[in-house]
Amino acid sequence: MSAISAKFPVDLKSFKKLSLDYKNPQLSQQQREDLLHNINVFRDAIVAFTATGSARGVSGHTGGPFDTAPEVCILLAFMNANPERFVDTFFDEAGHRVATQYLLSALDGHIEPDHLLNYREAYSKLPGHPELGLSDGVKFSSGRLGHMWAMINGVALANRSKNVILLGSDGSQQEGNDAEAARLAVAQNLNVKLFVDDNDVTISGHPSQYMKGFNTAKTLEGHGLKVFRTEGENIDKLYASVCEIVAYDGPAAVVASRKIAPQIEGIEGESHAHDVIPVAVAKKYLTKRGYSEDQLKFYDDIKAQKYQYEHVGASKDVGANRVIFGESVNMVLDKLSKEEAARRVMVIDSDLEGSTGLKGIHSAHPEVFVPSGVMERGNFSAAAGFGFGGNGERQGVFSTFAAFLEMCLSEITMARLNRCNFLCHFSHSGVDEMADNTCHFGLNHFFADNGLLDTAQTNLYFPADGEQMKAVVQKVFFDKGPKFVFSTRAKVPYILKEGSETKLFGDNYSFVPGKEEFIRKGSAGYVVSYGDMLHRSLDAVERLRKEGIDVGLINKPTLNIVDEDAMQVYGKTGFVLVVESISQKNGMGSRMGTQLLQRGLTTKYDYMGATTEGCGGVAYQIKHQGLDAPAVQDRIRKIAGRNGLYSLYYGPQDVLQQGKKERSVVLLNTAATDENSFLVKGLTAYTEGTVDFLKPSFVNGMWFLSSILMDKLRRVTSPSKDRRDLNRLSLVELNRHFNERPLPL
Repeated sequence: MSAISAKFPVDLKSFKKLSLDYKNPQLSQQQREDLLHNINVFRDAIVAFTATGSARGVSGHTGGPFDTAPEVCILLAFMNANPERFVDTFFDEAGHRVATQYLLSALDGHIEPDHLLNYREAYSKLPGHPELGLSDGVKFSSGRLGHMWAMINGVALANRSKNVILLGSDGSQQEGNDAEAARLAVAQNLNVKLFVDDNDVTISGHPSQYMKGFNTAKTLEGHGLKVFRTEGENIDKLYASVCEIVAYDGPAAVVASRKIAPQIEGIEGESHAHDVIPVAVAKKYLTKRGYSEDQLKFYDDIKAQKYQYEHVGASKDVGANRVIFGESVNMVLDKLSKEEAARRVMVIDSDLEGSTGLKGIHSAHPEVFVPSGVMERGNFSAAAGFGFGGNGERQGVFSTFAAFLEMCLSEITMARLNRCNFLCHFSHSGVDEMADNTCHFGLNHFFADNGLLDTAQTNLYFPADGEQMKAVVQKVFFDKGPKFVFSTRAKVPYILKEGSETKLFGDNYSFVPGKEEFIRKGSAGYVVSYGDMLHRSLDAVERLRKEGIDVGLINKPTLNIVDEDAMQVYGKTGFVLVVESISQKNGMGSRMGTQLLQRGLTTKYDYMGATTEGCGGVAYQIKHQGLDAPAVQDRIRKIAGRNGLYSLYYGPQDVLQQGKKERSVVLLNTAATDENSFLVKGLTAYTEGTVDFLKPSFVNGMWFLSSILMDKLRRVTSPSKDRRDLNRLSLVELNRHFNERPLPL
């Protein structure tokens, strides 16, 4: 939310509108110079604005779009010359290369070039993956890695006379979807044309090292595609190959080999070039390309995004639960010999070890670690298979992003049918700090619990902080059956004991699967939460308790098991509010109302969760969903009483009648959720004679009593010489008196 207004340093008006005929595979000298000029402009622009993602701390992915600039520029020239031969969209199955799409939008005039400098900023409409309908000029939604080809087969079926372009990579081609898509494209002779950036780099390293035997070109040839191998940085060879593929009738691919981020000193050929280019490296590259210091000083004005809020009841220090998961597994493995660990445990990665906590396991216990590629379905099944028939002694461990849980549903059923023993860690749950935006939200955790009621229990665990993560993993690691543990991309603070700086889930804490935990006890009603929303809910609860609203808080770290004893407690209070950051449609909140009714508990009920597409950036996703702590406070107030909670002002009569301020006036918030509890709590003091005068009001400053409450007051109050006779006052008179002479606070 800190958009900058600076001049984009790259002159996009200098980008030439070339028209090249793909039937002529030889470039003239002038055509070659013009094409190289366009490639340089394109690459300069990619470096310039993706580096702003580094400056503002939202990542940005420079290497991929930088690599494919030559292919894109060639194809643009072909489209200019023969538009009728192409579907005019650069579909990309590696959505993190979205910088290509935003630059094309700017070149087409859909967005101002200067706006590119707000790349990945919250509310800039330039999120981390292309989203149809959000960003001006963007023509498709990429979704998740390796999911595009199957869909554009349908586009090709609808446009048989046209070439349909798909930008790919040696990472995206590892996804199993592409194998099915390739077979259909070949069988139907579809004019799908792949342009694969074969740079031998993915997030975790080099496919040639961790996926020995995998060869993108040979794989595509095996499916029946016509494949043209070429050198990505040799413009003449690349141009000739692109001409051949476009002229070819049927599905074909150009596999362009190159080092990632060619000629960018400091990141060329390195794995970290997959992510965003550091500002210093970008400035060095652009300076070498002829840009002045003055043109690049805008980087100094960009600051990292922060949502400033201090949560009450939680620590100031934070921990990364997704990393602590790996540390927790190591605590289990450290108790075993290397030989026993290798025999009993297998941990398999899906090219995300640095993001999901497995890197620590890889480092400390290489004997159990299996590096693998972008193949979630197969890797999950391998983990489950390792635990097949082991009677709980063997455990397969699998980890990926929570968004990708949806890809594994059939495999989860298969593992359950075979009574496999496995532990899954799904990081990047919910929406917090998800710069990749909507397609990477981890929303549907309950999909994992997709078995029948008479099958083995499938437990879903979502620890609230790093200490609870350690306790959960160590407790359940060798349990039989399916086990799922969730964490967020964002770091979370530690939950504190009431009135203390001591961590609640520290040394003396013992995790009990299925047990719901009373974080704060209350009488008015309860908030039920878990995971990253627990500290936000705790803040709301603590602040409202200071206002006198006696609301309690339940932590439910086992998401899908009802704690009967706990539910009988909170289900009999004034309200229950579920607060979570996963899908409101499919989360815990959509279930608990039914669970309460099944037990004859008819308290007021409401629930909060993720409901809308993302806003981009990292700092404001939670607030954008209406899930920040102040929003939780507002929802508690709403469910507790439509117009606010009843409060009681009381003091000696002469304070009210004469306005004397030298005598004290006490404010008692009853935390009442209805008029009955108002009477029970508030009138006790009045009728027992412990106060001289009672003045009801609402916390929002409206001073009145309802006619129903007046009737109840008259029934329970006995006029006497030392009591105001409420029977002699009409409702109008009483309200007028209160409004004209409010008690001093």
